[in-house]
Amino acid sequence: MENNTETPAVRTNFIHELIDRDNASGRFQGRVHTRFPPEPNGYLHIGHATSIILNSGIAKHYGGKFNLRFDDTNPSKEEQEYVDSIIEDVRWLGGEFEDRLFFASDYFQRMYDWAVELIKKGKAYVCDLTPDQVREHRGAPGEPGKDSPYRNRSAEENLDLFERMRKGEFPDGSRTLRAKIDMAHPNLNMRDPVMYRILHAEHHRQGKKWCVYPMYDWAHGLEDSIEGITHSICTLEFEDHRPLYDWYLDQLGVYHPQQIEFARRTLGNTITSKRKLLELVKDGHVEGWDDPRMPTVSGLRRRGYTASSLRAFCDEVGISRVPGVSDIWVLENALRGELNRTAPRAMAVLRPLKVVLTNYPEDKSEEMEAVNNPEDASAGTRKVPFCREIYIERDDFMEVPAKKFFRMTPGQEVRLRAAYIVKCEKVVKDAAGAVTEVHCSYDPATRGGDAPDGRKIKGTIHWVSARHALPARVRLYDALFTVRDPEAVPEGHDYKENLNPSSLETLDGAMLEPSLKDAAPGSRFQFERLGYFFADPKDSRPGAPVFNRTVTLKDSWAKLEKKQ
Repeated sequence: MENNTETPAVRTNFIHELIDRDNASGRFQGRVHTRFPPEPNGYLHIGHATSIILNSGIAKHYGGKFNLRFDDTNPSKEEQEYVDSIIEDVRWLGGEFEDRLFFASDYFQRMYDWAVELIKKGKAYVCDLTPDQVREHRGAPGEPGKDSPYRNRSAEENLDLFERMRKGEFPDGSRTLRAKIDMAHPNLNMRDPVMYRILHAEHHRQGKKWCVYPMYDWAHGLEDSIEGITHSICTLEFEDHRPLYDWYLDQLGVYHPQQIEFARRTLGNTITSKRKLLELVKDGHVEGWDDPRMPTVSGLRRRGYTASSLRAFCDEVGISRVPGVSDIWVLENALRGELNRTAPRAMAVLRPLKVVLTNYPEDKSEEMEAVNNPEDASAGTRKVPFCREIYIERDDFMEVPAKKFFRMTPGQEVRLRAAYIVKCEKVVKDAAGAVTEVHCSYDPATRGGDAPDGRKIKGTIHWVSARHALPARVRLYDALFTVRDPEAVPEGHDYKENLNPSSLETLDGAMLEPSLKDAAPGSRFQFERLGYFFADPKDSRPGAPVFNRTVTLKDSWAKLEKKQ
């Protein structure tokens, strides 16, 4: 599992400061125990990755523990497929939960018993109001709510009704169990919140054992308490829920963790709504949850991102109490910095144009020595075959050159990477006037690419031997959306209107240097002058790799943002 690449030094943030104060005061006896509690109703995305990296990183920083716990309290949306994918993603990101894999559903009996305890204390009651009526009774900020007509049922009646709810005597939505707090509380979350609802649905772990299911606010603090969590780190939208988190634990008199909130930081040109990501999958806008254009962890992994680059990205953007949007180029640069140091080089021609070296012997071939990684001398060199006919990128030739075009053009010399200096002398076209072939002469005295007479050659291009080239499929990916905030659409419009029609280009005619024939699925390369590419772990086969472009060599977003 790829999660052991170098991790950046942890940057101190306000959460560290809170934990340091707790440790100094002796609270929690110096323990630090965090958790990541996803609901298994979809695949994890970049926002979840931030939380995993934060929580597991804090545990590691303090020599503490980290739990993975599934909040599987809503059987109508949860599937084992999502459970399996989340476990894989957390491990890949370096979340070391060891044997601490937990499920909220395993605590259902204890939660139920605690609910009974609150009923006996007069702190909870069964309510017959419909969901719409509950909302109407809740009131509005600055205005008190209205008591439910069922609020003063006796403990005995509530116990009887709650038990009958559990046995399945009542239909879905007909009754709820609510906490009895204060319908005039300034925090709407404290106005007799629902603790349990009736839902006749089969659970992926519990089967049909239960037909009453706990609400998240009720379950959250109890799960943390059961597991001995010290610092329950949540996103900022749970700040207004913290008084309820505390109230439940205080009323029960059980072990009480500390909830801490931090602000979400979204990524530009993406969405992270599970509902909308599921919609993209179901409607066929992408090929699945792991489509390399998706902001899911599995999609990023299949695109070729590394776990360490995601950790570097999270460290770069930091943790704050202020919500923000990170530009996608920040994420891409985190990967470029790593792959520039680690990815071996190779030559590939994505849109081939044939070049014939007219003065090179037809039956001759030779091997050129190319550097594997100029950033790492220990990576050594490789042999690249060369012959009379080669392929170059079509964009590297212009019959009528633009200003400052220093690549191949009639009458101009250009250097072939690690090979020879060549000069374009003839252009061959088809009946429609399109260039089909270029004829050049080569200088045999320039083997290796340097001119012994010291003449300066401004342009250097890559190439592939036509006789030895490996045909391959290459996919070029761009952002899934054309705008920074895809969900900011006028009324009556849909976020899908911002989908990028050019987010995927598939090239079936690419030509690669033959060394890539044995590229293992999941291996990474820098295709010289083109970007960083990843052998698709699903579609690559021995002798027939399929490459996904992970990221270009340079940040292309600055120009795009200027246009916008």
